[in-house]
Amino acid sequence: MSKQQIRQLIEGRVSDDALVDTGVKGVQLFRVTEAVRCAPAVYEPTVVAIVNGAKEAILDGTSYVYDSRQYMCCAMSMPVEAGTPMASPDNPLLGVQISLDTKVMTELAIEMESAAGAIREPRGGPLPQGFALARWDESFTEALLRLVQLADNPTDTAVLGDGRLREVYYALLKGDAGDAARRAFGVGNEIARVIEHVSSHLDEAVTIDDMAAQVGMSRAVFHRKFKQATTMSPIQFVKAMRLNNAAMKMAGGMTVNEAAMEVGYVSSSQFSREFKRLYGQSPRQWSNSLHWASLGHS
Repeated sequence: MSKQQIRQLIEGRVSDDALVDTGVKGVQLFRVTEAVRCAPAVYEPTVVAIVNGAKEAILDGTSYVYDSRQYMCCAMSMPVEAGTPMASPDNPLLGVQISLDTKVMTELAIEMESAAGAIREPRGGPLPQGFALARWDESFTEALLRLVQLADNPTDTAVLGDGRLREVYYALLKGDAGDAARRAFGVGNEIARVIEHVSSHLDEAVTIDDMAAQVGMSRAVFHRKFKQATTMSPIQFVKAMRLNNAAMKMAGGMTVNEAAMEVGYVSSSQFSREFKRLYGQSPRQWSNSLHWASLGHS
C-alpha cells in the first residue's frame, strides 16, 4: 500500500517527463515516457527506487533490469550503460532518485558498526559489489513514503527533511544492500576511497601500484578486492570511467578531441581505438548517430 501511495504522490507532482527536486537536498522525483536505449553513463553514489516501469543498467557486460520489486543502490561511482528501453506513455517510468551524502552515510555506517550487537558486519569473505539490487522491505518503503510526503509542505521539508532522509539511509544500511553500502561508507572502505579519488582525477595518469599504495595494500590483494567490489580489474575500471565520461561530454556537445583530452587521453588515436573496442563504433560514428535522451546521471 505504501508503495502505491508513493506512486500516487509522484503522479500528482510530475506531470511531464522530468526530474523534479523535492526540496530535500539530493532527493528528486522522475517520470520518463520515452524508450531510451542504453548509453554510457556514470552512476554516482545513488539510490533509485522505481514504483512503475523498469530501468536497465549494463555493468561490465552484464545487464541488470530493476523495477518496483527491487531498488538499485550504487554505493560507489561506477561506469555503466543505462537506459529506459521499456518506457512508454502508456507505461511511464516513475520513481525516486536519492543521492547518497558521503558524510551522513559514513556517520551512520560507523554508528551502526560500533553499536553493540546492532548488526553483524561481514568481516570475511568476498566484498559485496558496489552496485546492488535490494528488495523493498517494510522499513525502506515506510521511510521513503515519509520522505516523499514532505514535499506537500515547505515548512515540513525544511524542518524534517534531513531527518527523514537519514531514516531512508538507515533503512538502506539495514536492508539487502546494506553490506555493500557499509563496505563503501563504513570501516574498511578502502576500495570506495580509491574509486572516489580516481573519479575526481580522471585526467591524471594512474597505475595499479599507485592505487594499491594509496590504501596500503599489496598489488595482488588490491587487485582481488577491487575486482570483487566492481567486477572489473582496476585498469579496466579506470578505462571504462574515462570512456564513459568522454561519451557523456560528447553527448553534451564537446568535440571528440576535447572530450578525449578532458579525461586524460593524450593520443586521440588511442582514445578512438579503445572507444571502438568498448562500444563497437568510433567516437565520431557514435557522436553522429547519437540521439541523446537521458535522465540525470542515472
